Amino acid sequence: MLSRRNLLAGAVGAGLVPLGIARPARAADRPSQIRVDWATYNPVSMVLKEKGLLEKEFAKDGIGILWVQTLGSNKALEFLNAGSIDFGSTAGSAALLGRINGNPIKSIYVYSKPEWTALVTRKDTPIAKITDLKGKRVAVTRGTDPHIFLVRALLSVGMTEKDISEVLLQHPDGKIALIRGDVDAWAGLDPMMAQAQVEDGARLFYRNKDANTYGILNSSEDFLSKYPDLTKRVLAVYDQARKYCLGHYDDEKRVFMDVTKLPAAVVDIQLKERTDLTNNRIGPAQRDTILQAGLALQKAGVIAANVDVKKALDDLVDDRFVTAA
Repeated sequence: MLSRRNLLAGAVGAGLVPLGIARPARAADRPSQIRVDWATYNPVSMVLKEKGLLEKEFAKDGIGILWVQTLGSNKALEFLNAGSIDFGSTAGSAALLGRINGNPIKSIYVYSKPEWTALVTRKDTPIAKITDLKGKRVAVTRGTDPHIFLVRALLSVGMTEKDISEVLLQHPDGKIALIRGDVDAWAGLDPMMAQAQVEDGARLFYRNKDANTYGILNSSEDFLSKYPDLTKRVLAVYDQARKYCLGHYDDEKRVFMDVTKLPAAVVDIQLKERTDLTNNRIGPAQRDTILQAGLALQKAGVIAANVDVKKALDDLVDDRFVTAA
């Protein structure tokens, strides 16, 4: 009997079978580059970028890495929705809100458990509690964890966003507006929040660590369906960087300082005191934190009453890729 190899060789010789049929996926079937965001609220991404780990992983495939800075969850979600990036860093609650609003993303990996937001005021204001914000000007970046944190804080004392005057600014501008006196308070984000504490004496007058949702890496449904194997490799390398940070704090701190130009005291507050990198999967605890944020937003009227928040969360989370990685 003819072997399968001989049959295939004969078919190729007769021009019946394309020469590339038995080869791996062609270069044309892969992207020419993978676009990944980096952010100062995601220290793992900064180490990943500085070490060139993704570049080394995909060099053999001829796939380049394009790095794009995002200044907040809202920008990462905007870039993902527009197809400008393939992997974007957000808070879990922001990803859920984006998904509910029609952004076709999946949350696939945890890069940190942070306490990256709080309500902040200047050292010379009389503001000491949430109710003191009534009628005050508050800087906030909508669609981000600090915004959601603010909504939940107001809700906890029977207030809503209608009770304050929101000033919509991106995070760095919110910090500047607070210190300059243009606003009375700010829904802060690290490292700008830590910087305001150290350099300007800003006060964190309301903190709630459990209301900070996890730092989540997201990708588009389109990219995940086309390139599941590439996604697994991206997350495997991402996890190398996370583990490296856990064992090499001084180097993580150096990378952070080199990029941000922030002093050591500021960086220590964010990285050592307010960032936990021991998680990587979106498990039950992570899901519950995001769910509770979503339910609070629904109660506050930010999410429509007819939305099934639990189903939206189930549609959002896909942990197959990190499990494989």
